[in-house]
Amino acid sequence: MTFSGELLAFLCLALVAVIGGVLLLNLTKVVHMVVALVFTFISLAGIYVLLSAEFVAVVQVLIYSGAITIIMLFGIMLTRHNDTSEPKGGALKKIFLFLGVLGFGVAVYIGIYNLDFNPQATTLHENNTEQIGMALYSKYIIPFELTSVLLLVALIGAIILAKNDNKKEADKE
Repeated sequence: MTFSGELLAFLCLALVAVIGGVLLLNLTKVVHMVVALVFTFISLAGIYVLLSAEFVAVVQVLIYSGAITIIMLFGIMLTRHNDTSEPKGGALKKIFLFLGVLGFGVAVYIGIYNLDFNPQATTLHENNTEQIGMALYSKYIIPFELTSVLLLVALIGAIILAKNDNKKEADKE
């Protein structure tokens, strides 16, 4: 088995993504968790570049690594946290968790190993940004607009909830 540069780049990016995910689950400080999440997002963007999906990679970096991470940090910093420490799970819980993750990994491996795609001639690498735009604004225009309405409703709901919390705090004082 020969290692090409593309395979080596994929293995490095996949390793960074997995390590970022594991650190996200195991770190105790929330800001450190968000930094681990950023590493995972950026490594996924690198994998998108390897798949010749440059537009999706740029969107991954701009939206997830940038905007979503900043929103998460603002949400963490602006909310009040009552430190009610929960006891850590025992060894039995960790063993069941490990067995569950291992079982999921085996199921995914078996599913991918037995998967058979019929190769079809595609022009995926040519003008993929244009193809995304054409599909998004012709075939998928209704789901695109419904998503924007859903995001607007979520934003209005968050504002209403924040105002209610402010009124409750003002009434307590």
